[in-house]
Amino acid sequence: MEDKYKIDNLDIKILSTLQEDSRRSYQEISRELVVSGGTIHVRVNRLKELGIIKGSRIILDYPKLGFDVTVFIGINLHNVGDSSSVLNKLKEMDEITEVHYTTGSYSLFIKAVLRSTLGLKTFLVEKLQLIEEIQSTETLISLDEPISRDIRLDLS
Repeated sequence: MEDKYKIDNLDIKILSTLQEDSRRSYQEISRELVVSGGTIHVRVNRLKELGIIKGSRIILDYPKLGFDVTVFIGINLHNVGDSSSVLNKLKEMDEITEVHYTTGSYSLFIKAVLRSTLGLKTFLVEKLQLIEEIQSTETLISLDEPISRDIRLDLS
């Protein structure tokens, strides 16, 4: 990665526009930002090369698809050195949508989406708690998600 590239106001505007709707064409974005389509194309490719844009994806409404339970699970390990092994096992579990290394009470903090509380019980008992390197877990059930958004970008 090149350290010399500086993000400027146009890059921020492009990123903000793509955060709102990543399916917008470069031509639409160029008209809105009053620059050429080629400029947008070059800038987006550069932001991808730098790893600032990591991809684009569709955001699903899980409850409408029958996944009614979202949980956050704090994981304590027997040994900190086990985190790599545990992470490899967690990657194999389709229910898990996020894994974070954290400070504080837990070594790892995960987000999982399941169809029901019975599905949660099965996930905990038949998958997560069978990982030998895990000492203990604490599960928090999300009741609602009143805020879900990307951060607002600026140059400061």
